[in-house]
Amino acid sequence: MSTPLLAIGPGPLELERIAASLASSAGQAAGVDGAVVTFLGLVRDHNLGRRVRYLEYEAYEPLALKAFERIASEIATRWPDTRLALHHRVGRLAIGDASVAIATRSPHRANAYAACRYAIERVKQIAPIWKREFFDGGDVWIEGATADPDAADARAEAERIACA
Repeated sequence: MSTPLLAIGPGPLELERIAASLASSAGQAAGVDGAVVTFLGLVRDHNLGRRVRYLEYEAYEPLALKAFERIASEIATRWPDTRLALHHRVGRLAIGDASVAIATRSPHRANAYAACRYAIERVKQIAPIWKREFFDGGDVWIEGATADPDAADARAEAERIACA
């Protein structure tokens, strides 16, 4: 069973499988790439001085996938030799569960690192994914994506952070 490069859903994230999907993706350049960079976002047990019990993620999945496609396209434009795999979970997640997994593959490590960082920054900016945090004494919705996907300043900010 092949692993899609871009996905959102309730199932556990398998980082190795997601990263491996880049090796078999269409458009792979001839030869062996020099770098694979991965990022795994985990549910923390604390935030803003509170003990977190668990999180719930909600998303408008069709639009989230479109945002992921846009991020992949932006990466292909900025770092043409770099490929992206991006998966995000929805539903209830326990402390320590992986909520987002990103892998980038490139002949050059600098591009793989920058593209990976860019991807998570853009997810936070433009993907319609919302997080509800349950803590001792209550719960709160954490602000989700707020940037206009077409805003050049938002893309520039994500690139500035990624390339710092």
